[in-house]
Amino acid sequence: QVIFTRKLKFRVGFDLSRTAEVKVQTLLEGRCTDDVEVQSDWIYATFQVPLQGKLESEVQNFHCIYHDWEYLKCTWQPGLLAPRGVHYGLYYWYEGLDHAAQCDDYIQDRGINIGCLLQNVSQAEYKDLSICVNGSATAALLRPLYITLRLHNLAKPSPPKQLVVSMSASEELRVEWSPPGGETPPQCLEYEVQLAEDQGEAKAAWASVAIQMETTLTISRANQSRISCVRVRGRTSIFCADRGFWSEWMQECFSVSRQEDKQLFILIPVILSFSSSLIIFMLIGHCKKRSPAGKPLNTSVG
Repeated sequence: QVIFTRKLKFRVGFDLSRTAEVKVQTLLEGRCTDDVEVQSDWIYATFQVPLQGKLESEVQNFHCIYHDWEYLKCTWQPGLLAPRGVHYGLYYWYEGLDHAAQCDDYIQDRGINIGCLLQNVSQAEYKDLSICVNGSATAALLRPLYITLRLHNLAKPSPPKQLVVSMSASEELRVEWSPPGGETPPQCLEYEVQLAEDQGEAKAAWASVAIQMETTLTISRANQSRISCVRVRGRTSIFCADRGFWSEWMQECFSVSRQEDKQLFILIPVILSFSSSLIIFMLIGHCKKRSPAGKPLNTSVG
């Protein structure tokens, strides 16, 4: 990272788990140098936070999600060598804060802080968010965890809303939905649509049919079963983040009669009526064959 400034001091965040290396030089240009840039020699400095405690005493499984671009939820587990009665604190800083701030809304398990909810951190979006989780205990030194996050790469939206499935006159399936609530920018979302056909007693097999940024999709109904399900989920697209978390699914199942089924429904009564007439005709013919032959009448003469 290269920074140009006229000031004699500069504040910037960096990952405290690594050694920070800084070098500075002076640049002169303008009328004093006849518009020729003059550069001084470099001066160098390094900084590293002194390590304390064993590595196994550091918190484990640190994980953060930026829900709906509204609040950041971070969770962790105590280190393997953390003693009973350990107390954890989370501190954070980003460009714009005068000093590091401490979490004021902890998640606890049996009286131990195992997570934190950070509200009102939208000013840290698209900036480096530096976090330290430090532990203290009466009988041991615990190693702090230092990590740098980018909120937009941790975003997880809520599921899409108002999923509606309808059938057009041309036997096409139309799927529509609305963007999720919260502060998630609608223009930053992409959606995955999956379709499942009825498999009888077998478990439905989901197949992805599209990943798109639009909130409507038309699917041909050719060769599909009468009962199906559609589900949709969303995440931050590559236009707004390097990565992100998929939302939970929004699912809708439906049953639609196809044209072939309607034609079959009309044809069945016709077939039954024709079959009934044929059976009656065969019975009449069978009865005639089994009836006795007519005898001539006896007449007397004179």
